[in-house]
Amino acid sequence: MRNRLHLFLALAFLNCAAYAAPQAFDFKDPKGVNNAAFKLDAPLEAFSGNATGVSGKVNFDPENPAATRGKIVVATASLHIGNSMQQQHMLSDKWLDAAKHPEIAFEVADLKNVKTDGDTTTADVTGTFTLKGVAKEMTVPAKLTFLKDKLGKRVPNLNGDLLVIRSSFSIKRSDFGIMPGQVEEKVSDTIELTLSIAGACPR
Repeated sequence: MRNRLHLFLALAFLNCAAYAAPQAFDFKDPKGVNNAAFKLDAPLEAFSGNATGVSGKVNFDPENPAATRGKIVVATASLHIGNSMQQQHMLSDKWLDAAKHPEIAFEVADLKNVKTDGDTTTADVTGTFTLKGVAKEMTVPAKLTFLKDKLGKRVPNLNGDLLVIRSSFSIKRSDFGIMPGQVEEKVSDTIELTLSIAGACPR
C-alpha cells in the first residue's frame, strides 16, 4: 500500500512539473495580422508604416513569467509605407539594405520589474536588438497576456493557448549606421516602434 502511495505521489509530482514547464509559442501567424508599426516625424516630413513578416519563438511559463526567453524576427522586405518612392529608398542599400540584411530581430535575455495581474504581465525586457547587421543591447517595456485555451478563437479548428505581446519603444537610426546625420529634416533620426503580436501554442 505504501509503495502504491509513493508511486502515486511521484506521478502527481511529474504531472505538475510537466504542466509548469515553459510553453513554446510560435509567432509565425497564419492569419498574417501580427505586425510591427513604425513612425518617423521629421520637421519637413512625417511618415509611418508597418511590417507583417513577423516570426520567431518565445518560451513562456505562466507560473514564472520572469523566465521568458525567445526571439522575435521581422522580415526587412515586409516593411511597407504608402509612398512607392519612399518604399524603394527605405529598402535600398543606402538605408535598410534589405537584400543584405533580410531580418530585424530582438532576442530576449532578461526580464526585470516583473508584475503580474491575472493573465497579464508587465516587465522591462532586456535583449539584443539587431538592425542592418548592427546588434545593440537595449531594454524596452512590454506587456504579455497569457490566454489559456483561446487559440481556437483566433484560428478555428486549433486547440491551444495564446501569448499576446505589446510593446512600444524608440530607436535612433544613427545608432545602427542608417545614413547617420543625413537628411534629418526629412527623415527623423528617431524611429518609434510598436509591436502588436500573438503567438500560438497548439496542443
